[in-house]
Amino acid sequence: MDMNEKAARNKKISHAVKILILVLLFICFIFPFILVVINVFKEKADITTDPMALIGAHGFTIKNFPEAMNKMNFWRSFANSAIITISSTILTILFASMTAFVIVRNNWKACGILFGAMIASMVIPFQVLMIPLVSLYGGIFGIMNHRATLIFMHMGFSLSMATFMFHGAIHTNVPIALEEAATIDGCTRWQTYWKIVFPLLKPTIATVAIIDAMAFWNDYLLPSLVLAKKELYTIPIATQVFYGTYSTDIGLVMAALLLAMLPILILYMFLQRYIVEGVTSGAVK
Repeated sequence: MDMNEKAARNKKISHAVKILILVLLFICFIFPFILVVINVFKEKADITTDPMALIGAHGFTIKNFPEAMNKMNFWRSFANSAIITISSTILTILFASMTAFVIVRNNWKACGILFGAMIASMVIPFQVLMIPLVSLYGGIFGIMNHRATLIFMHMGFSLSMATFMFHGAIHTNVPIALEEAATIDGCTRWQTYWKIVFPLLKPTIATVAIIDAMAFWNDYLLPSLVLAKKELYTIPIATQVFYGTYSTDIGLVMAALLLAMLPILILYMFLQRYIVEGVTSGAVK
């Protein structure tokens, strides 16, 4: 066996090992989701007895879904989650993209200080601000139990990361010559942004949308601190109704979790082709 054949054989073996490792990692990550899908169509007794069986001893059932939807008041919780997630995501995209545009296109010292402060704020964990935030908005301002308060907080916590991503995209992918040409044609600064810059940011917009929408939709801690009224509960908070002190109906919990996952999975399917492009858009100058 010559050196070329040996190198080709080693390359094939290395490739096969990498594929095997990736498959094993994929199985580890997808296994909890598969387990939910399998057990959501079983009776509670079947889930407890044999959670790995494809079909329980009592057969296939879909009664977990209507029971879960009724018990957690699904449509009201879904509406609350949708309003908060959509509003927070849109506002984050608009304000972050405009902030990044101003920072990139102006050499003001204030822009550099602001951008540096935003980057520094990304390393501060939410848990550090949790108690002061609730005390401030609840005790002093008294504006808890409002969707608008939660939307404002979501936008504030996600603005720094979104601005960082838009900053890289504008700096790398939006030629200043296009803006100069638009100015010569009579566009104002505002028109240049909306007609020239913003349409070129579609990959980054899609990336920020899916990242923030997933975070807002699945968030439990912040909504549980801000929203105490049952009529304002989002889906993650509403699922706590299934957890009792002494027992938990696993079938209803899994049905609720699967229903909560579907909107984000659908959103990801529509936007997935933009994700990698959006993440890497600011990586290479």
